[in-house]
Amino acid sequence: MVKKKNQTVKQPLTNDVDAFFGKNKSFAATEAYKLLRTNIQFSFSTETKCPVIGVTSSLRGEGKSTTSINLAIALAETGKRVLLIDADMRLPSVAEKLNLELTPGLSNLLVEQLGMKQKFSNVETLDILTAGNPPPNPSELLGGQRMESFLNEQKQNYAYIVMDLPPVTSVSDTLTVSRVLDGLLLVIRGDYASKKALNETLRQMKLANVHIIGFVYTFAGGRGKGYYSKYGKYGKYGKYGKDYGYGEKAGKTNANSEKVSASK
Repeated sequence: MVKKKNQTVKQPLTNDVDAFFGKNKSFAATEAYKLLRTNIQFSFSTETKCPVIGVTSSLRGEGKSTTSINLAIALAETGKRVLLIDADMRLPSVAEKLNLELTPGLSNLLVEQLGMKQKFSNVETLDILTAGNPPPNPSELLGGQRMESFLNEQKQNYAYIVMDLPPVTSVSDTLTVSRVLDGLLLVIRGDYASKKALNETLRQMKLANVHIIGFVYTFAGGRGKGYYSKYGKYGKYGKYGKDYGYGEKAGKTNANSEKVSASK
């Protein structure tokens, strides 16, 4: 189907999407994301117009994209206009998770081509900008003037902007774009993240002067006792860059846990 310029596309939900992001999401997950929403709302003063919130993790597979989507939905359900941007242009997943079209999206927009916002379900105040075609220089695009100008323009139209970003220990993209963020959420998977990876993430964020507004702890009911420092060796799950010719291939993980805790 050919889409006209600026056309908004509504996509049907599948049962899986509905269970993780839609009306059939469990009560516990729904309440957890509402708590996260409340913490976010109290993280910014009234002087901050349209906070730009980044969501990242130390490693791939910790649930950052699921968290980004559900946070954006929770914010939009208050009636506020929200823009969700898939800024993980290396390994995008928002489009796949929500049955949306990957292109045209953010990368296309940043190279002066059409970027099309899409709709998810019946959350009328939520717009989604998918990642677009994989670019050869995602870090440069995210850190460029065009990205900053685009966000400044969108701040006039939305109450919140949520950006799904790549893992910090894998590529430099998140740190590069952090200068235009008002705050960043760090997702930590309880049965997966290693103390080594998390310490490295926090070290890099400190060097980049990143404003961390809180942590989201996923898989709180996973295997073991729930302390991130007791799980998994860094090399077991590998690095993010297998698809780009470096590192080891990351193991498949279920990032759609419904057991989520949030803290400021």
